[in-house]
Amino acid sequence: MKLLTVNVGRPKTADYTDAPGGMTGIDKRPVEGPVRVTDPGPKGQGGSGLSGDAVCDLRHHGGSDQAVYAFAREDLDAWEGELGRPLSNGTFGENLTTIGVDVTGARIGERWRIGDAVVLEVTSGRVPCRTFAGRLGEKGWVRRFTQSGVSGAYLRVIEPGEIRAGDPVEVVHRPEHEVTVEMAFRAETTERHLLPLVLEAGDALHSELLRNARAYVAKYGTAAGPGPVPGPGAA
Repeated sequence: MKLLTVNVGRPKTADYTDAPGGMTGIDKRPVEGPVRVTDPGPKGQGGSGLSGDAVCDLRHHGGSDQAVYAFAREDLDAWEGELGRPLSNGTFGENLTTIGVDVTGARIGERWRIGDAVVLEVTSGRVPCRTFAGRLGEKGWVRRFTQSGVSGAYLRVIEPGEIRAGDPVEVVHRPEHEVTVEMAFRAETTERHLLPLVLEAGDALHSELLRNARAYVAKYGTAAGPGPVPGPGAA
């Protein structure tokens, strides 16, 4: 298990984003050499956890619970086959393109050591937004991506440090519960009846998902309620 690439984005103007100023950092590109990873601070104030990586819409992106976004190369390869076009590392706006890591099956609260120092903790899946759809330019992309259930993973920074392409990735903690990235993603998008179940992950959950799940249980108990719940990263 290792990092294939570390990807960062520079601010650029795009007509497919509704971010303030029409700027986005979703166009991530692999970089050489070490990249510093730190906790960026609360959502709305802090951006990316990676030095040099732009987050232009602090309303929906960035912050401690989604400081780093990881996507598996294996899943990019599967999308290449479905879309019939090449997808370079960083195309999905991911900071970390991994190989050999079960990102979709990772449990909320699972911790990864990357390289010698950095430890990251899985918090949630990534809910697709307008900017992501515009970046891909595929018809019905938000629906297709959501239905796949393969969302990639947001992570918070537990131990800061430097990472670089080629660093090993080691799972150093795997919680006892069964709340995976895929389950959490489906709970906050298409299968809200799962929301009570994701509470088993406790405070390791992305704070917005945790709040939504608690609100759901307070209102509906374990019964299904109407409509999906907006999740972290929605725009």
